[in-house]
Amino acid sequence: MTQTTTKHLYSFEEYLAYDDGTDSRYELVNGELELIHPPTFRHLLIAEFIEISFDAEIKRLNLPWLCLREAGVRTGWRKSRLPDVYVIPSEQVMGFLDESAVCQSAPLLVVEVVSPDSIKRDYRHKRSEYAALEVPEYWIVDPIESKITILLLSEGLYEEQEFSGSQQLVSAIFSEIQLTVEQVLAGGKIG
Repeated sequence: MTQTTTKHLYSFEEYLAYDDGTDSRYELVNGELELIHPPTFRHLLIAEFIEISFDAEIKRLNLPWLCLREAGVRTGWRKSRLPDVYVIPSEQVMGFLDESAVCQSAPLLVVEVVSPDSIKRDYRHKRSEYAALEVPEYWIVDPIESKITILLLSEGLYEEQEFSGSQQLVSAIFSEIQLTVEQVLAGGKIG
């Protein structure tokens, strides 16, 4: 469960400068700081596998993109999320290398890995925020249900397709990527 930790509404600029002296991570939701609980090791390993896979594809195709983890995305006036992985054109960060790692325009693709405490947030709240921001492609990787949902933006709304088992993932952004749900979820295992 997400814990709200603020007593007043924070502006986006206050959020960027916020430091409570801990290593805690927060998302900004309607001006309130929401504490994000540390992810599970499975969650981290799956996100790392996806990042490595995307980085390999970016390098193979010589694309002018970056794949980032632990960086934020501004999703509204007083909103900022911390996706597990996202892909952006390199030019979006060139002029901001020494500023907070929060993208202020729509990434090409966002990935969220579902944890027990993030189900509603990933499937509902972030879906609507990413659609409003016009993120072209949003992946919901769900190790709890053993599935991956890929949402493609069409006329302001997401069209979704669910994948499971040995199904090949179909991505508009990475149209040549060769990944199955089993491979992605196996990224969360050791040995």
